[in-house]
Amino acid sequence: MSTAAVRLERTGGVARITLQRPPLNVLNLAMLAELDDALAAAVDAAVLVLSGAGRAFCAGVDVSDHMGDRAALMLQRFHAVIRRLLDFDAPVIAVVNGAALGGGCELLLACDVVFARDGAKLGQPEIRLGVFPPVAVALLPGLIGRQRALDLILSGRTIEAAEAKALGLVQHVVAPEELDAEAQKYIDGLAALSPAVLRLTKRSAAIDRRRAIMAIDAAERTYLDELMTLEDAHEGLAAFLEKRPPVWTGA
Repeated sequence: MSTAAVRLERTGGVARITLQRPPLNVLNLAMLAELDDALAAAVDAAVLVLSGAGRAFCAGVDVSDHMGDRAALMLQRFHAVIRRLLDFDAPVIAVVNGAALGGGCELLLACDVVFARDGAKLGQPEIRLGVFPPVAVALLPGLIGRQRALDLILSGRTIEAAEAKALGLVQHVVAPEELDAEAQKYIDGLAALSPAVLRLTKRSAAIDRRRAIMAIDAAERTYLDELMTLEDAHEGLAAFLEKRPPVWTGA
């Protein structure tokens, strides 16, 4: 299965989904629909691998799709993808070859194991655009702790893979020239195990999934019903698209 922006390949029990919208694999509405379809098609895989083509994993969701009437549809489609990843019975391995920012970083939060090349940039810069990342505010505190999560989300700062590993956001940091080989070695090791046992093991570890989904739903409501009524949210997004500094009013 291959579409304009998403490629699904299968080798034995391993399904690999590759984001391929150059230069930075930014997710727009059409690509989110394609990614959702690819995840649905790979649901019977023994291991799922999520990666990005080119020089980035994913630099987030297209800012123009946060604007006006598109915001609700954007969140609906993006959160549908996140729910599919959280629901995936088989292990989901992310291979991060470059920047994973905004929605790209949020994708990692729904994966099980993250490999990243040394020097790769990760972060949640949404606050600098006058908005917040609903998936990150829901999931990141449970993964790395509340204070560490708020430090990243409130500052919008970008970190490198080594710091992300120290925080617990990334599990394996590998030299760029060794990333694919080291990740593949790990994937091959999982693929050699019983798929049924892997699924049961992961399912048993997913006791907080319902709470995570409820937290994402609550953050989505806050985003649409409160955040998007603020002048500052629209100003921040418009300033980004117009390539100018935002002028905050505090309203």
